[in-house]
Amino acid sequence: MKEALRTFSEIVIQLIEDESLHPVAEHIPSDELFEKMDLALPEDPISDEDFKNALNELVQKTPRTATNAFFNQLFGGRNERAILGDLLAVILNNSMYTYKAAGPQVGVEKVILDKVIEMIGWDKNAGGTFATGGSMTNFMSLLMARDFASSAVRTKGFQQEKLTVYTSLESHYSIAKNAAFSGIGRDQVRYVSTDDHGRLDVKDLQEKIITDIDQGYIPALVNLTAGTTVLGSFDPIKTVSAICKQYNIWLHVDGAYCGSVLFSETYKHLIEGVELVDSFSFNAHKMLGTPLTCSLLLVKDKQYLYDSFANEANYLYQTDHDEFNLGKTSLQCGKRNDALKFWTLWKSIGTRGLEGMVDTQFMLADVAREYVRNNDDYTLYSYDNSISVCFNYKNIPARTLCTLLYEHSKLLVGYGSFGDDEFIRLVTINVQNEKEDIINFFKTLENFVSTHSELLLKEANI
Repeated sequence: MKEALRTFSEIVIQLIEDESLHPVAEHIPSDELFEKMDLALPEDPISDEDFKNALNELVQKTPRTATNAFFNQLFGGRNERAILGDLLAVILNNSMYTYKAAGPQVGVEKVILDKVIEMIGWDKNAGGTFATGGSMTNFMSLLMARDFASSAVRTKGFQQEKLTVYTSLESHYSIAKNAAFSGIGRDQVRYVSTDDHGRLDVKDLQEKIITDIDQGYIPALVNLTAGTTVLGSFDPIKTVSAICKQYNIWLHVDGAYCGSVLFSETYKHLIEGVELVDSFSFNAHKMLGTPLTCSLLLVKDKQYLYDSFANEANYLYQTDHDEFNLGKTSLQCGKRNDALKFWTLWKSIGTRGLEGMVDTQFMLADVAREYVRNNDDYTLYSYDNSISVCFNYKNIPARTLCTLLYEHSKLLVGYGSFGDDEFIRLVTINVQNEKEDIINFFKTLENFVSTHSELLLKEANI
């Protein structure tokens, strides 16, 4: 084990040193991957030296998500306190389904969930769980909503019920998949229009609900988004909550991207009314910078977690009560310890430290928006109070520019669309970045365009 740890340290140190010189890894086209790298699995053991070299090459050529040139996804950066917790979770290798198997690590998960519940404003009837990602927390909320709308489905399956789900056109793609997985069906998802800022249109939502009820459907779930994937918009919670109460519909807020504004006194108004919802989720591996994955699902009444997910298993649940056997509120059996990395981060920097992380991301987004607004070569497509900064440069097609920046190992940044517009989406989620890193992003982009004008013309045909 000591030798493995030495190898690990050597490779990581080399990676960190090289990242400072080359923040973007060498681009390897997917159709050349197996020619350029030896990933094949041998029949016989290889030498320790060959193994170490193969592993090091793999690490060095993997996309670098922690550098100041990675803006492509809704995560980024590298927080040493959170990484420490994740490394310890790997070494300990507990499964979090029972207190017998995880011991005080169960307490780690529980104190996090209890503190978040307190911050939301719920009482001791509330509960929660950690899941494997935002798609999974959305799925679990949909299952609870299904069972809330038709409790017999849990035991008898669907009979004659026709359930419906409501979500905005800008919501996460997992909603449709989850409707299929749950038995409700993709065709029963009603996509609600949005306003010019990408926020769900309340009037359209109510009209769709009324129409479905008149046609014999049972509205089961309204899914709102706190931080839409492209524009980073926030759906209106309070007004939608009143509609859901009127028609007895489960209300979930998918805060996977930006639900962590809960930790900021300055920005938590963006989820005003969150205490009124039935379930709420957020990803600590996004705005709070833990390693992947760290997804929390909170429920106003924890009984619904037990109703939808608990199942007896005498071979597993042998000691302690359900409150300390976390498998009873989980979709999984084997359950990785995703709480420890969040606990080591939170324990070390405190709630105020987490608040500072959230506020920093909005500050960096303001820097980016200001740069775009003050430069006539740019067109801005997004709005304030978002950490997604959407723009185009010199009318160059976004997908062309993003792809070439990637293929030339300059920047990793993605593109998105809203309405008829397609644009570059810069995400300021890496709190290790500073103002200078944001400015450098634009300077790198501009320099690339100026030195590759012929290539851009050829690729974009502009």
